[in-house]
Amino acid sequence: MSTSVRVRTVRRCAGVVAAAIAATLVLATPASAHVEVGSEGARALAENVTLNFDAATESDAAGITKLEVFLPKGITPADVTYGKGPAGWKLVPTDKGFTVSGPPVAVGEDVLYSVVVRQLPDAKSLVFKTLQTYDDGRVDRWIELGESSGGGHGHSAPVLKLQAAAPGAEPVAPTPSASPTPSASPTSAAPSPSDPPATATETADAKPTASDRATAAAEEDGSSPALPIGIAVAVLALAGGGLWWFLKSRRNGTA
Repeated sequence: MSTSVRVRTVRRCAGVVAAAIAATLVLATPASAHVEVGSEGARALAENVTLNFDAATESDAAGITKLEVFLPKGITPADVTYGKGPAGWKLVPTDKGFTVSGPPVAVGEDVLYSVVVRQLPDAKSLVFKTLQTYDDGRVDRWIELGESSGGGHGHSAPVLKLQAAAPGAEPVAPTPSASPTPSASPTSAAPSPSDPPATATETADAKPTASDRATAAAEEDGSSPALPIGIAVAVLALAGGGLWWFLKSRRNGTA
């Protein structure tokens, strides 16, 4: 093989390798985004375990504002307390897990936060499905189990692998949930403290009319408006009858 042929062959191979590397980098870039959870030496039935979450950003135009986590079976929202996270962020329990949210982090910045779990369940692994929200309304759904299909990069849910429970470890009593606010008795006339104040319209509608005031005044006096009306009618009837009798008597006298 001549030198020129060898040179052309080497150049073609180098070009193919460079293209392959470039394609690999392009395809790998979006796959680097993720949400991960970790806890060093986490064991089943371990108590007061700190879980560290790492939520990578996928947006180059907006900052992350909220992460909503769906807890696996065996962990209730009451079992989770906030550890640390971005400045100004707070944890709020939900029906199925919790959210950590606050002011948007800087564009391109990942979110690192931690929570403390009262006790991990007796399992081999725990899945923490997560919804990641940005300040432009975008939502990344890290909820897929296992590798995604279809050729695109996956949005796999973060998974925590657990070691076997320590010898003698036992489940603790469930965390008591907040008791519901007792409702007012149906027979009670007293308003509940949670009842909303009357609106201006309701207040205006409730303003007593002149008739209502008169009725109230009469009721306070121990009488009813019908009583004086009846008396007035009786007086008029008697007066009318007397006048009729007087006129009839005069006509009879004249005759």
